[in-house]
Amino acid sequence: MALKKASIGESSSFIEFNTLDECLEFYKNEDELDKKHYAIEKMVEFSNGVDELVKLLSIEYEHNITSFIGSVLSKIEPSDAPIENILELLKSENAFVRNLAISILRDYGKEIKYYIVKYLLGEDRDLRIFAINVLGDVEFAESRDMLIELLENEADLNVAMTAVDYLAEIGEIENIELLESLKDRFNHDPYVEFGVNSAIKSIKG
Repeated sequence: MALKKASIGESSSFIEFNTLDECLEFYKNEDELDKKHYAIEKMVEFSNGVDELVKLLSIEYEHNITSFIGSVLSKIEPSDAPIENILELLKSENAFVRNLAISILRDYGKEIKYYIVKYLLGEDRDLRIFAINVLGDVEFAESRDMLIELLENEADLNVAMTAVDYLAEIGEIENIELLESLKDRFNHDPYVEFGVNSAIKSIKG
């Protein structure tokens, strides 16, 4: 399939793409940064293009490229964004990618709350911990209330103490009674005792 050229600015010309595959092929074969950026911008015009951009974030290590991908993803309408896939990037071992994912998610605002609530209410302990960590990173206005609601019935020690760690930073005096109740719920486990006492001390200042 023939590719057409499109003028960009006065002095440069780039290829117009008919399919996402053509766009990806151009991206992979070009070394010049401005051409890669052009391909990245064009990917969002195709079905599944944003999903491919998220995949690129998980494998690219050039900060100029990943930062540009992040800026493109941040501009997508939150209702159309691949939020669940971006949330998965928070599990990356690459700190730059994790921070970039947090920045993107912040731009989506309340659209990500559905996913956080889904994880918080799920039966998978690891996903509940993951959701708590996301709450701490994206800093919703409702983060404290969501953590409190979780803690009121949480039976898993590790999940509860992850929430306690964040409440140490954003908790209020009226939350201390609930924190104290965790000591009885977890049979005065030394880890719980220490974590709760530290959180209460932080809240009290």
